[in-house]
Amino acid sequence: MNNPDRAGLLARPGTYLLWMQLGMSLRVRVGGLGPVGFPAGNYGYVGSAFGPGGIAARLGRHLRLNKSQRWHVDYLSGAAKPRAVWVSYDEARYEHRWAATLAALPGARVPVAGFGSSDCGCPTHLVWFRRPPSLQVFRAACTPEAPGIEVISRICG
Repeated sequence: MNNPDRAGLLARPGTYLLWMQLGMSLRVRVGGLGPVGFPAGNYGYVGSAFGPGGIAARLGRHLRLNKSQRWHVDYLSGAAKPRAVWVSYDEARYEHRWAATLAALPGARVPVAGFGSSDCGCPTHLVWFRRPPSLQVFRAACTPEAPGIEVISRICG
C-alpha cells in the first residue's frame, strides 16, 4: 500500500489505534529494542498525532510501505497487513490510557516491552491478540469518559 486512500482521515489532531494482521511469525531488528520476534496474529498499535497534518499525515506515513524506519511501528507496519483504524479526533491525549486499556483486555499479550513507548512511562503501545476485541468492548473498557471513536476501514485494502 504505497499510496493509501486517506479520504477517510482528517488532518486534525487526535489519538488512533491501528489494527494490523501478521500472517506469519516475523523476527526483525527494531531500532534500539534490538532483535524482536513477532508471532503471527493481530496487533493493535496506539499512537497520537498532534503535529502538522494530524491523523491523516501520521497514519498515511504508517501505511506507506517504502519509508525510512523512524518509529518502532515502522518495523512492523511494513510487513503486517493494515485492517482498520479507530480514531478519536480530539485535542485531549488518550494515547496512554488507550494503550493501558487495550493491554488489560481479555486475550491481550504484550509482545514487546517498550514498543512505541520509549518517550513515555507506558509498558508498551503495541498489543497482540489472537482475535482482536470489538470496538464496543474497547469503548466499554474506556468508560466513563470514552471519547467518540470512529472506525475507518476503507484505507486498509
